[in-house]
Amino acid sequence: MQPVLIGVAGGSGSGKTTVSQAILDQVGHDRIAYLQHDAYYCDRSQMPFEERTKINYDHPDSLETDLLVKHLQVLRDGKSVESPIYDFSKHVRKTETHAIEPRAIILVEGILIFVDRALREMFDIKIFVDTDSDMRFLRRLQRDIAERGRTLDSVIEQYLATVRPMHLEFVEPSKRYADLIIPEGGFNQIAIDIIVARINAVLGTS
Repeated sequence: MQPVLIGVAGGSGSGKTTVSQAILDQVGHDRIAYLQHDAYYCDRSQMPFEERTKINYDHPDSLETDLLVKHLQVLRDGKSVESPIYDFSKHVRKTETHAIEPRAIILVEGILIFVDRALREMFDIKIFVDTDSDMRFLRRLQRDIAERGRTLDSVIEQYLATVRPMHLEFVEPSKRYADLIIPEGGFNQIAIDIIVARINAVLGTS
């Protein structure tokens, strides 16, 4: 049976990861191959750090989407892949990789996964997590300071310079491609239950 590809998109801080983790927890981590688009940021290790900090990481060109598409094709063919691991504090890929085994369900998360047509058309189910901009900003602020080693000023500057403009130009318009729009992200248990029930039906389990 061909694997089912599920895409979870939405703005930065919308709750995509919370939704994805809820799906993984309820369906089973051993039954899902889970990939994150932001692990596929282009490797800029050849550039000085100061130059790397100036890159617009919210633009589609900042990501090596072709590699993600290739990896999904390999997984769909029943073979494992080595997904990149990205260091957000240094803006470079790490030398080590993450082995991902093929599964009946392939779950992909990212803010821009519905923007690229080749990637978008691979998904059997497209989910968009829709959350108010103020809540998204606060979540991003907390995450980037706690998990990615950013300063308060740098997060605010990046949000105003690239995150918000790119959201309006690319992310928000991609919502029209979604099969299911989830308001309030991971806090919408009814929507998550519906998704999990659909996945279990595909897997032939209850």
